[in-house]
Amino acid sequence: MSAPADRPGLRLALLAFTQLIVALDYNIVYVALPDIGSALGFSAQSVQWVVSAYAIGLGGLLLLGGRAVDKLGARRRFVLGLTLYGVASMAGGLATDSGLMVAARAVQGVGGALLTPATLALIYRGFAEGAARNRALGAWGMAGSAGLAAGSLLGGVLTSSLGWEWVFFVNVPLAVGAAVAAPRLLPADPGRVAGSGGFDVPGALLATAGSTLLVFGLASGPEAGWWTVHGAGALAAGVALLGLLWLVESRSRDPLIPLRLVRDRGLATTMAVIAVFQGTLGGGYYVLTSYLQPVLGYSALAAELTFLPLTLVCMAAALRAAPVMLGRWGIRTTLSAGMLGTGAGIAVLTAGMTPGGGFWTLLPGSVVWGFFGGVAFVALFAAAGSGVAPREQGVASGLATTAEQVGGAIGLAVFVAAATAGLTAGAAPPAEMLDGLVTAGWAAAAVTVLGGLVSLALPTAAAQEPATTTLEGITS
Repeated sequence: MSAPADRPGLRLALLAFTQLIVALDYNIVYVALPDIGSALGFSAQSVQWVVSAYAIGLGGLLLLGGRAVDKLGARRRFVLGLTLYGVASMAGGLATDSGLMVAARAVQGVGGALLTPATLALIYRGFAEGAARNRALGAWGMAGSAGLAAGSLLGGVLTSSLGWEWVFFVNVPLAVGAAVAAPRLLPADPGRVAGSGGFDVPGALLATAGSTLLVFGLASGPEAGWWTVHGAGALAAGVALLGLLWLVESRSRDPLIPLRLVRDRGLATTMAVIAVFQGTLGGGYYVLTSYLQPVLGYSALAAELTFLPLTLVCMAAALRAAPVMLGRWGIRTTLSAGMLGTGAGIAVLTAGMTPGGGFWTLLPGSVVWGFFGGVAFVALFAAAGSGVAPREQGVASGLATTAEQVGGAIGLAVFVAAATAGLTAGAAPPAEMLDGLVTAGWAAAAVTVLGGLVSLALPTAAAQEPATTTLEGITS
């Protein structure tokens, strides 16, 4: 058997497959929510915790998970994350009440908080910066898009044919298979990954508590009310703890989050842009889904099929176009073009949202949005790992992914508020709903374009990385 280092193609396939699992799980649950709510006694308001519990577990522990990857080893955290994912998926499928389901989803989020930074760190460390890494990130991004598409379609098929439990059970063999393959394909962790320092326990506690409260407040605000303890109270406490974390980390000899990374213009700019990207992505998906179903009266399956061109184009752009553009233009120019093009795509799609519109009026915007969104996604994570030392790739990816999660939660809250502002209580007429959705769509397009301009603050060095690393073996 060849050593893991001699099998880059299989190694990349495993890492991309793991991203597909995470993305599959993100979308597969949505279609099953009504059945889960009925079976386990959720109310119409509380069933959203099937989704929010996962988001809180993931977003609250990403910073800790990223540093654990650096300190304790990427392969070990990768296998542990997959194990937690598989066990929690089995528990979710076997859940008999709402409390067990919410707990299982939270543990799934913890698994994701280890798995996501471990996967990115293994890509950053295993594929040299430049063409090889760009190609690897393209395959990783393509797998994520494939997982989102498959989750949407598979969720409906499994729920209608086998029952809602199978949207969880389907993850078990996938996670187990990836965990078994990991020791065979991934390089072993060094005996001492991050130097001689110990683990920053105060920083870990503050980062986990602060991030969890921040994500909890964002998830709870729409249901509990923003000006409640669960909304503004949790947000204020989260911000205060993260502020205290900054103070503690500035005085720590071996901090959980090296502040020079946060102060670095490249990573700080990337975090800001990725928050914008994910925020307008979530807002745009909400707008499009609400237009197709409540306004036009599409079924869930018809709505998902309308998303299919966007997803397929996004997959192709991430795998083929993004690596080529990164090699020719560098990260800064590629990211800016991707964000500006994504904003243009959302604008074209919004223009097609008319009372008599539908699949064909939305298709041009879907294609433009899908292409440039796929390019921007790959460029964002190429920027996150650019110039970062191997021993800090885990925490850098944890910071970037935390910004992604928080940005997505903020963006969804903001654009839902924009879309529903002025609506009367109860069911609004389609024409009245459409006005709010179009307003939110234009706002999402404008904010995305602003993110493209912000990306120009990336340092020139990040835009001039070498693109001469061989691709041999990556496509084997």
